[in-house]
Amino acid sequence: MLKSLFSGVSGLQSHQIAMDVESNNIANVNTVGFKYSRANFSDLLAQTQAIATAPQGQLGGKNPVQVGLGATVSSMTRIFSQGSVQNSDKNTDVAIQGDGFYIVSPDGGNTYKYTRAGDFKFDAKGNFVDNNGFITQGWLRDPVTGKVDSTAPITNINIPPGLTTPAFASQEVVLKANLNSGSKVGTESISPAYEVKSLPTGTPPASLAAIDANGNPIASGDLGVMFNEVGQAFSLQEDQGVWISFQNATTTAAAQVSAGDDLALQLEMDDGSIVTINSTSTGNQDTNGDQYAAAIDAQSSITGITASYDSTTNQLTLINTNASEAASHNIRIAANDLGSGFLTTEGSTTAYKYQYSPNSVTTTPNADKTFTTISDLRYAMERHARDANGDGIETDINNISISVNAQGKIEITNPGGGANDYTLNIKTTAIIEPGVTKNAYFTKSMEALDATLPAASGGKVFSQGFNAATHSSSIDIFDSLGSKHTLRMEFRKTALNISTGSTWDMKLSVPPPATIDTVAPYDEKTGSIRFNNDGSLSTYNPPNVSFSGNNGSAPDQQVTLSFGTANSFDGMTSYDKESATSGISQDGYTGGDLVGIRIDQSGTLVGSFSNGRSFGLAQIAMAKFTNNEGLSVEGGNIFIQTANSGDPIIGTAATAGRGFIQAAALEASNVDLSRALTQLIIIQRGFQANGKTITTSDQLLQTLIGLKQ
Repeated sequence: MLKSLFSGVSGLQSHQIAMDVESNNIANVNTVGFKYSRANFSDLLAQTQAIATAPQGQLGGKNPVQVGLGATVSSMTRIFSQGSVQNSDKNTDVAIQGDGFYIVSPDGGNTYKYTRAGDFKFDAKGNFVDNNGFITQGWLRDPVTGKVDSTAPITNINIPPGLTTPAFASQEVVLKANLNSGSKVGTESISPAYEVKSLPTGTPPASLAAIDANGNPIASGDLGVMFNEVGQAFSLQEDQGVWISFQNATTTAAAQVSAGDDLALQLEMDDGSIVTINSTSTGNQDTNGDQYAAAIDAQSSITGITASYDSTTNQLTLINTNASEAASHNIRIAANDLGSGFLTTEGSTTAYKYQYSPNSVTTTPNADKTFTTISDLRYAMERHARDANGDGIETDINNISISVNAQGKIEITNPGGGANDYTLNIKTTAIIEPGVTKNAYFTKSMEALDATLPAASGGKVFSQGFNAATHSSSIDIFDSLGSKHTLRMEFRKTALNISTGSTWDMKLSVPPPATIDTVAPYDEKTGSIRFNNDGSLSTYNPPNVSFSGNNGSAPDQQVTLSFGTANSFDGMTSYDKESATSGISQDGYTGGDLVGIRIDQSGTLVGSFSNGRSFGLAQIAMAKFTNNEGLSVEGGNIFIQTANSGDPIIGTAATAGRGFIQAAALEASNVDLSRALTQLIIIQRGFQANGKTITTSDQLLQTLIGLKQ
């Protein structure tokens, strides 16, 4: 009978412990990071009254006869299931989503303790502590490298109050942009051709390089890749161009028209062919003159020449005004032995032929002048306009000026004041010949020059604007003192190669007194950028600039220009799409004060400074154990390592099985109140039943004692 009493007592004791465990769970239903426990029951040793026997012959085997001696609580199991994550209003609160523990230390890192409660804060000295005052462990930012090294030993996380960051001089500028390679660009993507001035009188220079208003040589882009005023590309092809006449070409018969002479005139055309004009005498001098003029006019669609007869002088005059694209543009007397009265020495050029060539190197003007740049074209035009008699010999020079103004327009001025002034009768027509088609946009821009400027009138006439495809980007870079300087990057399309791709000039500039070059002008540096024919980046130069703020900051600050990878599309590109900057950045900044801290999913404490910069100041370390249930509870939401938990595996959040960190949130207790209350009922019933066992055994003992009475 006593065994039943002892069994009941052990049952009461076990259920009392289970009640204690469940009460503790319920008590911590609102404890941050709490993990509930359960009591595990096991039976005690049983009293064996008969052992088991094996079957023998016809007799079956018997099971053992054992009487249990009660129950006990053999172990406690802590359940590390995920608690719900609740948002908070404190940016230093952190919750773990997944496995792992924060590491805290009460003695500067000599010993470690572990917690799931992320209610952290900064104390008066800038220590990152929990509610026990234990300092959170992690890694700090290296002031030299500016990075948080999570492979180093962990230490106290401390961010000094009033933290400031010194200025950091810019070391790299990264630009991602597209430079439009299309034949139609917006007017916001073009700018005038470079300004050049007219040449002085006298011997021409050895080079046709463009010069600015101060006489300094400047770059001048390929006219073939330029655009008109509305952004339409000229797209000049080899030998396309225009005829330009500066005065009507005339030649007069050396002899008067006679009554009995026949007209026999041979003219050589631009293509080398010969046109012969014949007319038979009528015997009347004036009738002959008119008849001869009519015969010449009848061929004007081919020759471009018209004729007039003067009955007073009885002479024929041949005139070519360069008015027809289809006709010849120059008067050339091929022969004077047919009795025409015209001499070959009297032939004069009415128009000059300006043809585009992408690789022109001509340095002196001629009747068939090729050009590549607008500087080439302007130079030859001025030389021809100043040659008053068209003989190509600079003895009849005048003051006619042809320049490219600041709007990118060719400007012709007839100021006078020279010994060989004449009236400019400017006429422009397109070059049309076998294998060469008219370039409509280029011709239209040049035809705006057509006008009459009387000698010494000071009159001016302008072409339409010549523009280059351009794009610019600007960014502020910083010197060692944290002062800002605007770096402007300007790009201008200057050349096109069908096989290899396009070339753009590049100009880098900073406002004075800062400098980025060692030669004048010191605040500018020029270079170029080339693209492959698929629009990918080929190469660019310079790769960096040597910047000096000249304000007391460190000189010769090297700033790398990162425009992308060769043969790739990860930076600068050039394809048929609007020119635009898609990304521009630099790594410098001025000094600043710490104004706020936030924590990201990796546990990095990111500081925000008054200079607009943000970077990691520290990173929270996390520990993972092989057996979380082997940890021992110390109170204050603290766990400590035991022999059965295994050693902590320390690393960063969201790596190697460790959970990620959610900022401005706390992990709630994982106690399920409905489960806990239900468990209370079960424990209560178990306790009552064990109590009933004791009272029933007592009644049996009373009956047994009563037998003696």
